[in-house]
Amino acid sequence: MPISSLLITVGGLLLAGLAVEGIGRHTPLPRVTLLLAFGFVIGPSGIDVLPDIQQTWFPVIANIALLMIGFLLGEKLVRLLTGRLGDTILKVSIYNVVITVVVVLAGLWLFDVPLIMALLLAAIASATAPAATTDVIEEARAKGPFTSVLTGVVAIDDAWGMIIFSILLAWALVLGGDGNGLHGLWLGVQDVGGAMLLGTLLGAPMAYLTGRIRPGQPTMVEALGFVFLCGGLAEWFGVSFLLASMVMGSVVYALAGHHKRPFHEIEYIDWPFKILFFILAGAALHIPALFNAGAMVIGYILLRIVGKIAGAIIGGRLSGADPVVSRWLGPALLPQAGVAIGMALLASQQFPQLAEDILAVAIGATVFFELVGPVFTRLALRRAGEDTQMSQRHPKRKQ
Repeated sequence: MPISSLLITVGGLLLAGLAVEGIGRHTPLPRVTLLLAFGFVIGPSGIDVLPDIQQTWFPVIANIALLMIGFLLGEKLVRLLTGRLGDTILKVSIYNVVITVVVVLAGLWLFDVPLIMALLLAAIASATAPAATTDVIEEARAKGPFTSVLTGVVAIDDAWGMIIFSILLAWALVLGGDGNGLHGLWLGVQDVGGAMLLGTLLGAPMAYLTGRIRPGQPTMVEALGFVFLCGGLAEWFGVSFLLASMVMGSVVYALAGHHKRPFHEIEYIDWPFKILFFILAGAALHIPALFNAGAMVIGYILLRIVGKIAGAIIGGRLSGADPVVSRWLGPALLPQAGVAIGMALLASQQFPQLAEDILAVAIGATVFFELVGPVFTRLALRRAGEDTQMSQRHPKRKQ
């Protein structure tokens, strides 16, 4: 693609994203859903006016956006886990992931889905979408105990999900006659353990430099340098860049908690990348995938919804969380995107004979959960009484 076309496209998408955000202020829909819908309309499945930048630029933009999100989530995770709600977040997140996996696995198996397929899809169901969820929270300017629990659970959910995915992948490999379940476990250890090690090794020197570099442009350069370096090394070593950046942010906060400069600098510049990420993600959605997957994708969607809601209710009650958490956390956790697709790709590589069905279900469900999930997240924040933006817009409205 010519440089002129690329620059025109990026500039146009940013301005269009700004317009969509403005429209979103006058609707109950979250801007994530509107940006995804806009991307879908201008993408190949819609009127197809978006130049072909998907293959070359979308992975780069997506990685940059998710790296920044992971870094910021790492800071929030440590702060929340060490706070008064830390025990609640930890317990609720574990219950939610385990119960979601059990519900999806049992439901698919009862509907005569082959056990190997059911195991893989159940593991994929545990993943959430940090980008969409955190953006809805930021847009709503949500604050309060429910928002804190939601932020913490979203931050740690995918780590639990990767651990469970590695275990169920190992089980599926044994059932599939491979006999090498250790290979599946090793993939999980390599992904989770390697990402944690990389994040720690980069977080320590970053924490040392933080506070010793002048505020402003030097701090921004430091933050971006480490975040990009983390993403590049994670891709090179084949480990989760989202988890690696999250661990790096956690280490920086833990070792240099009195200096928030790197986090503030990333917060200043992450939104343009997120606009491009959401629009291009919407353009990548294919509605036909929902129909191609047939009844299995419908069953997966319904079972995942039941699992997330049941997991929040049971986890909330067993952990002694506020009733609002039990009631509304499940719907708030419905968005699902990149991490689930990554799991599906890994599973399809290990089981090529099931690749078409696995990817059809994962992509089809992503279409649904990316468009509809943020709406439920915003609704949950509103019902929990922590949607500050809605309160300011309608001060007399009961939450």
